[in-house]
Amino acid sequence: MSCVYEWTDRDELRINYTATTDKATVVNLTNHSYFNIGDAPTVEGLELELKADYFIPVDKTSIPTGKPEPVGGTPFDFNAPKPVGRDIRANHEQVQLANGYDHTWVIDDHDGSLKEFAQLRDPTSGRKLRAYTTEPGVQVFTANFDPGQFTGRGGEPLPTYGAICLETQHFPDSPNQPGFPSTVLRPGETYRSTTVYRFE
Repeated sequence: MSCVYEWTDRDELRINYTATTDKATVVNLTNHSYFNIGDAPTVEGLELELKADYFIPVDKTSIPTGKPEPVGGTPFDFNAPKPVGRDIRANHEQVQLANGYDHTWVIDDHDGSLKEFAQLRDPTSGRKLRAYTTEPGVQVFTANFDPGQFTGRGGEPLPTYGAICLETQHFPDSPNQPGFPSTVLRPGETYRSTTVYRFE
């Protein structure tokens, strides 16, 4: 297995994964970088857009139910840009289970090619993060930790919702969910995956 990080002249961080195997192996690789492109201590004011009409609900132990649901009419609808914090405390079972967002969205029209699936924008500074992937899903995590559970570089306590992760991947728990795309890599096959974070 290899993971190559490349910084391009287009202000892109490109992550290329490859893997081979000599026995059938479950492979589902991702990157867990935290982003806050604004100057505020939390990401609640950042505007997020996701090209995803469905998300995957989880049970009380955060295991996917295996049944994607439409985002329309729910706090999970980011088809049009909206502040990350608008519905992060909504009276919705899935939001309350996670104390925010910690779910997989099903990226629209997945065909294995590199496609843009998200834009994150800071309306104050104009900074933008555009994200692309070859994967079928993205786990969006809004750092739903208790205040002060973790500290930053200078030792200051980090707030709840202080950052956001856009973790591109196949769907979690795929080996146990027959309706999900397979994550099994077999001898003779090569696993390839690319994710790009472009900063503007």
